[in-house]
Amino acid sequence: MDRTAQLTAHATPYDAPSALRARAARVLDANWTGGSTVPSRSLYPHQWSWDSAFIAIGLRHVSPLRAQTELETLLAAQWADGRVPHIVFNPSVPLGAYFPGPDFWRSSTAGHPAGAPRTVQTSGIVQPPVHALAAWLVHRADPGLSRARGFLARVYPRLAAWHRYLLRCRDLGGGGLVSVVHPWEQGMDNSPCWDMPLARITPAPTRSFRRADLDHGAPEDRPTDLDYGRYVRLAVDYRDARYADGQGEFAVEDPSFNALLIASEHALAQIAAELGARAAARRARAERLTSALVKRLWSPESGMFLCRDVRGGGLIPERGVTGLVPLLLPTLPRELVTTLVRTLTGPHFGLGGATRLVPSYDLLGEAFDPHRYWRGPAWFNTSWLVERGLRRHGERAPADTLRSAVLELAEATDFAEYVDPYTGEACGATGFGWTAALALDLHQEPLDRPA
Repeated sequence: MDRTAQLTAHATPYDAPSALRARAARVLDANWTGGSTVPSRSLYPHQWSWDSAFIAIGLRHVSPLRAQTELETLLAAQWADGRVPHIVFNPSVPLGAYFPGPDFWRSSTAGHPAGAPRTVQTSGIVQPPVHALAAWLVHRADPGLSRARGFLARVYPRLAAWHRYLLRCRDLGGGGLVSVVHPWEQGMDNSPCWDMPLARITPAPTRSFRRADLDHGAPEDRPTDLDYGRYVRLAVDYRDARYADGQGEFAVEDPSFNALLIASEHALAQIAAELGARAAARRARAERLTSALVKRLWSPESGMFLCRDVRGGGLIPERGVTGLVPLLLPTLPRELVTTLVRTLTGPHFGLGGATRLVPSYDLLGEAFDPHRYWRGPAWFNTSWLVERGLRRHGERAPADTLRSAVLELAEATDFAEYVDPYTGEACGATGFGWTAALALDLHQEPLDRPA
């Protein structure tokens, strides 16, 4: 089938069969460990922070109790300084099954000054703060169960401490936004948006680490050894500084990370109101952060938000899906929403024309690669976020098209980790946790998503 016929064949909305719900639920059952859900039994055998948040959002439709437990297990590994680590290690998994493992991060020793827990091993970096949004959605799935278990009352102080850590310790640019100190923290690990600030980092020698990811993924789909050496160097330096913030060579203000913090700040306001606490200060903080996001990261020339290199100064001129995620924000100015939709559906991302899901990187960018990790492939979680943002701002037609594509491709690829943005070909692992969870969420009628 040629490209024109292929696009025409996919022009009609997809009605997900009820079998999708059962298949997605089976993936989540297969990945369940008793207290949390692994992203992938083969490639990612531990608990990941933002994966668990997305997984909980889907789990709420089949087991609100398990969805609550997913978030509670993650938050039980929170450090005393408030950070929620990006990995919570399962002690039953052999050390060599994943790198960097607990013996690399040394959380209980190197993380002691920051209050790393003694009873569980974790990494020392973080991931995007989507957890409060997830907690609020999980509560709404079964408010009676949530209230009976005191779910919100127990997670609210931990979520508040998590946001407090980010706002107090990670405003490295001084403009009110949060910085990431490692590409793994932003979640879009290998994005070309990091190439410029990463170029300053001297890579760790390849002989100093063994990449377990290549046991399960094709080298041409994964980060290069050079990039991986830079990731390792940054992590080693952060660990050896005992996870103190503000000292490293890499610090980037990222649109998606900050947009998810703002969305979760709005969710914390709703949680506070549910608990009878004051919510006005949280809403005001969300508004201040939205203003700072627009002031520091909006690029009229690019038609979207860009990353800011705090150490190098200035915006990074690369268009990544990260710059579209602020569509989530309820008070984003209408003219910015209109421009973002135009960019999303235009030649740089091609949604609804050349592409089915939202590519992770600019189709016209020099670094574009339809299969290499975060350098072009489309991911289901970012498409879920963009769909939610479109729906929030009344952009129903592109939201419906994107929802249909997520459902169709999730099922057709056996819930792949990510896909070729042009063909929908599966890439990475299959039976992937957040793909199943978010397809399950979109399978439900979109009544509880923002109008």
